[in-house]
Amino acid sequence: MLYFIYDNTFEGLLTCVFEAFNRREFPQRIVRTDSAPLLFTESFKVITDEVKAERVLNALGKKISPSALRMLFVVFLSEQDGIEIVIFRYIQKALTASKSIEMNFADADVLALSKIYKKVMREEEHVRQFVRFQKTADNIYFAVIEPVYNVLPLTAGFFKTRYADQQWIVYDTKRKYGLFYDLNTVETVSFDNLDISPVSGDVNPQKLDESELHFQTLWKDYLKAITIRERLNPKLQRQFMPVRFWKHLTELKIENYT
Repeated sequence: MLYFIYDNTFEGLLTCVFEAFNRREFPQRIVRTDSAPLLFTESFKVITDEVKAERVLNALGKKISPSALRMLFVVFLSEQDGIEIVIFRYIQKALTASKSIEMNFADADVLALSKIYKKVMREEEHVRQFVRFQKTADNIYFAVIEPVYNVLPLTAGFFKTRYADQQWIVYDTKRKYGLFYDLNTVETVSFDNLDISPVSGDVNPQKLDESELHFQTLWKDYLKAITIRERLNPKLQRQFMPVRFWKHLTELKIENYT
């Protein structure tokens, strides 16, 4: 069995496609460089090449729509085990088919990618809905997320437009990187040590702006005042607001609220 080893980037995966067609050798698996070696197999380490990746994208652009191209990137962000070879097979079929395969849901790979795409996009929507910022002492609005999928790259445009007049960081503690907006551009950042509670997801109060805790208290008092306890419906609440997001939501840190 032949397997390719790549650097866990989308460009690296596209380079795998280029090398497979160029070598006329098609892998049965594609694994990351940090994966454990597979026994009784032949491996080929793929070096990411942006020019080769671009050539694959250009070729795909002649076979499938821009939305289908974006779908491949979104699905890649799912990080699901074995997703690379499914994407590879989809691209292989797309490049060799006489017409677009993107609506051929009778194909197992097309159907699988379609289902995963919907899950990732639903998670991206949840992040946009449930993100909560805390204002730090250095005038940066900081938000912590822990999404199931690596959806942070999909949210950059939304946050940049929605919060264009303030500096902000949205940080994925699960993957240990974030997006920082400095009022001009969005850049990727990472920190060796974050002073954040692993239980509550709150920034250390000593690092917050003096007004932040006051506004959090006001927000909690307001929500507590308007809550009609007789109409609380925890089951419905969990349906529309997954529990895994709760620890980052200021309004759900009210005692006996749920």
